[in-house]
Amino acid sequence: MDPEVRVLRAAGGFGRARRLLAVASWLPCVALGLALGSEPLLTALPAHHCRPDPALLPPALRALRGPALLDASVPRLGPARSPSPCLLLRYPEPALRARPNGTGPCTRGWHYVLPAAGLLRSPVTQWNLVCEDGWKVPLEQTSHLLGWLLGCVILGMGCDRFGRRAVFVASLVLATGLGAGEALAASFPALLALRLLHGGALAGASLTLYVARLELCDPPHRLVFSMGAGLFSGVGTLLLPGLALLAQDWRLLQGLSALATGLLLLFWGYPALFPESPCWLLATGQLARARKILWHLAEASGVDPENSPEEESSLATELDVLSAGSPLPQHHCILELWHTHVTWRNGLILGFSSLVGGGIRASFLRRLFPHEAVFYGPYFLVAALEMAATIFLLLTVDRWGRRLTLLLGTLVMGLASLLLLAGAQYLPGWTVLSLSVLGLVASQAVSTLSSLFAAEIFPTVIRGAGLGLVLGAGFLGQAAAPLANMHGRRGFFLQHVVFASFAILALLCVLLLPESRGRGLPHSLQDADRLRRSPLLRGHPHQDHLPLLPPSHCRTQTQLV
Repeated sequence: MDPEVRVLRAAGGFGRARRLLAVASWLPCVALGLALGSEPLLTALPAHHCRPDPALLPPALRALRGPALLDASVPRLGPARSPSPCLLLRYPEPALRARPNGTGPCTRGWHYVLPAAGLLRSPVTQWNLVCEDGWKVPLEQTSHLLGWLLGCVILGMGCDRFGRRAVFVASLVLATGLGAGEALAASFPALLALRLLHGGALAGASLTLYVARLELCDPPHRLVFSMGAGLFSGVGTLLLPGLALLAQDWRLLQGLSALATGLLLLFWGYPALFPESPCWLLATGQLARARKILWHLAEASGVDPENSPEEESSLATELDVLSAGSPLPQHHCILELWHTHVTWRNGLILGFSSLVGGGIRASFLRRLFPHEAVFYGPYFLVAALEMAATIFLLLTVDRWGRRLTLLLGTLVMGLASLLLLAGAQYLPGWTVLSLSVLGLVASQAVSTLSSLFAAEIFPTVIRGAGLGLVLGAGFLGQAAAPLANMHGRRGFFLQHVVFASFAILALLCVLLLPESRGRGLPHSLQDADRLRRSPLLRGHPHQDHLPLLPPSHCRTQTQLV
């Protein structure tokens, strides 16, 4: 048994104190879910049409009012005869007859059908992000996702260097200030920059909270507490439209979101609710700080740190053994991953599966809601399916294993995507609906399980940076949808083809992963490299040659327990 594992067990293991801390870590997920779910509300596009401009009408029509003025000014489109969102009728000059001879752009702004997503005012309506400026909406969505990507990567490396708690508190401070700054943004470029930075701060808080929670739990409880946090985040997402109905203004909504993260800082800023991870302190050789925290956890769990049963050593004894030789604190960089034999490959595969799971989701959503005519249907459906995927993982992952469940999710996701791609025009409507819903659940399950899998196979010394890269790949995949929308959705079919092909490739790559179910978290790079690829089904072959490695190296590998 590793020395770090013996120390954690002597401190009470996953006793009362660590259980309470793990449960308490669920509550911040509600506030983070509110912040993460705000993007669809802020960028919801309301029905709109040009405001009539009497100056463009012939003199005989300038006295019109109400619906008659709208009919004379705005062209009608489609069988429903709905007003054109971006055009006004033009009349000849001088007007010899009161009949239009063409169309032109809006000259006096737009009339919006409000509320949209519960808001009477949004960035779209305040800065008229429609028609010629409609490309700014997907630009803002891409900017926010890019902020999450950068926050996962940069702050993930920071939590390996400065600690989980330090980065969590700093991220909450930044998120509170930047959220309040969004509520006061005076222009769209200012909002764009603030959304980028705000996304990065929220990513840092979410990532460090995830890693710290995982390092608190023992192997049998890692899945339960990780999926429980996902359910609490889903609750926050479901509550957000109700909060928007109460606020009715996007600035007030952002102010309330900033207030929520400020309350998190007020309570979870105290070390009693969010102590530094003792697992990280032990792995990096900071034994003096680890001793204080472990001593407190042992006493809170009803364990005497200085005395122990005869068959086990006390916490004081284990710490004295571990501190023999006075090791100096040692930090590691994510670049050291390239010197490993297996860990870099595992991280690359999980990052790829996260990329596919995040990117292919938009294809399934587009099949369900091709016209985006409503807001609440897609919003609540996605939130509910995310919670359904979390419950599915909660029921199956510990029973079937991480790798087999990820393989199944990737298989379902790829098959659903290929069937929709090849036969959507020929399949019945209920079949397209079923495949889209199944694909959404599978893609969410793949993304969620890839994150948990990555956190379990990356060593403690670089777990934050490794998980940040995997999560960042998922946000990169999600950014493909708004990027395609910038070009009028002309790249939707190609995007669907690319991610469907990637899903099949990811299916083959998942077979190369090890199984982390029931295993302790690796602490060093050497520990992570000892994770071997176990058989997919039951049975124990005499020799398991690791792919991409020479047989001579495979014979030297030992399994981490």
